Amino acid sequence: MSLISLLIALVAERYLSSSAWQFDTLYQRYLAVIKKTKVLADYKNSAILSYAVIFVPVVGCYFLLAQIDNALLYLIASTLILIVCFGCMKTRESYKNYLVSAFKGELTTCELHHLQLQQDKNISNMGFGQTMVWLNYRYFIAVMLFFVLFGPAGALFYRLLTKVNECTNKPEAATDEQGDSSEQNSQNSDETCQASQQLLFWVDWLPVRLVAFGYMFVGHFSKALPVWIENLFEFEKAPSKVLIAVAQMSEDFMVDADDCTAEPCLLVKLAKRTLLLFLAVISVLTLTGIIT
Repeated sequence: MSLISLLIALVAERYLSSSAWQFDTLYQRYLAVIKKTKVLADYKNSAILSYAVIFVPVVGCYFLLAQIDNALLYLIASTLILIVCFGCMKTRESYKNYLVSAFKGELTTCELHHLQLQQDKNISNMGFGQTMVWLNYRYFIAVMLFFVLFGPAGALFYRLLTKVNECTNKPEAATDEQGDSSEQNSQNSDETCQASQQLLFWVDWLPVRLVAFGYMFVGHFSKALPVWIENLFEFEKAPSKVLIAVAQMSEDFMVDADDCTAEPCLLVKLAKRTLLLFLAVISVLTLTGIIT
């Protein structure tokens, strides 16, 4: 059933562009409920509360789906959850806008799209093509792996974790009248950000290396293998850097240095091949009965 849900969700994600189907929209509604109830409203200043923001809906999703004893209804419910968790319309629009600006020769606008995307997604400074590789992993392949291994609740957990990590250290308008309180909130926010980043680091540690192997498999295997082995037991390097290092070595860049569209297009094509590889592997494992 996981395979059927994946196939439906991958197709539907491209066509359901309404904001009602976007994870960001539902997440903002979720935060609005939190603020009204004031139960977890201060989650940005507390690591424990930020974890609660993640685990409360995940646990609720798990137990609600466990109550469904009809296979068809379970398939529909899990597929709808996966459709919401898959993809990010803002990232897709940024990629399209970047290419349009590049083809028009508007390099400054390209850079603005690039910087805005990095700021929105709270990721370190990297090239636009590298950014797309990382976000393809975060919004598609990682969600797919967590869905297959842990079900809809697993996919929801990963997507909520990444979203909280993206939003935790974004600045907000100060509401405290006293400077000491504002400074204390800022310190708590930094600690919460570090806690969410640390959790996401360990959650991504193994999947990133599996996906990096996929990049190597569909790309330049012999060239990327030494880089993959070098980073296999690296416990300090950021997962994004591990994945990007292998992805770049998996693709041959014989392009014009002045062409700012070449690297993003090549890396996005490589990312799509890797996604298809994992879908094929999941299909084989499903057909052989190893996973259901």
